[in-house]
Amino acid sequence: MSSRALNFLIVIGLIVLVGSSSLYVVSERERAVVLRFGEIIKPNVEPGLHFKMPLIDKMRAYDARLQTLDVPSERFLTLEKKAVIVDSYIKWRISDVYKFYRATAGDNLRANSLLAQRAESRMRNKFGGLTLNEVVSGQRDELMADITSSLDSVSREEMGVEVLDVRVKRVDLPPQVSDSVFERMSSEREKEAQEYRSKGKEVAEGIMANADREQRVLMAKAYQEAEKVRGEGDAEAAAIYAKAYDRDREFYAFYRSLKAYRETFKGSGDVMLLEPDSDFFRYLNNLQGK
Repeated sequence: MSSRALNFLIVIGLIVLVGSSSLYVVSERERAVVLRFGEIIKPNVEPGLHFKMPLIDKMRAYDARLQTLDVPSERFLTLEKKAVIVDSYIKWRISDVYKFYRATAGDNLRANSLLAQRAESRMRNKFGGLTLNEVVSGQRDELMADITSSLDSVSREEMGVEVLDVRVKRVDLPPQVSDSVFERMSSEREKEAQEYRSKGKEVAEGIMANADREQRVLMAKAYQEAEKVRGEGDAEAAAIYAKAYDRDREFYAFYRSLKAYRETFKGSGDVMLLEPDSDFFRYLNNLQGK
């Protein structure tokens, strides 16, 4: 190969090298800055194909998609000075790559650390102004919205980071106090249950007393009605007997004697000791009863 051809290839290689180091692409998922000797000369480079000075300028691209930071569990005190263990997470993304680079040097670990610190201080202040019941109740959503808004405002200004959501995953009691809290809750529920039992017993006794009273009233009315009917029946029977006796007194006496014989001798083992001329046998000795 001639020296002219070799030189031509070297020039072509240098052109390709310079061209490749001069052009760079920023994708839609990224945000970038261009540095010259460590100083930012192009902040917030938009997605697309761009040109830079070769061997002098350097491009730094960072993921602009939504990031998730799991905040380590922290111990906070409520308004009643009760300790709670809070486990939370933060959703964030880069909004201003210039501020992001200046605050974190483009290090995501540094960004997560700064966000966790700022979130921890705001949660501590917020939880310190709430009772334990308010922390675990529906007011927690409003609390998280306030923390998200406050953290987003500071992070945008200081770090170029947009905070979209701060959410509590779990709120637990410390192990050393959970048993005592459980026992207190159990005793409170037992007391409440005892009150309900006492009220139920009182109502039951009232119902039973009313039922007993109504039973006695009904039994008394039924007995009164039965005695009245029985009295009317006895009076009617007596009137019939009297009427029959007046019509044929001798026959009535004979009928009464037969009834007495039937009632007296209805058992096979019945025995009576009477005089033969007793009035009881008057119709057995003589059909006329004489």
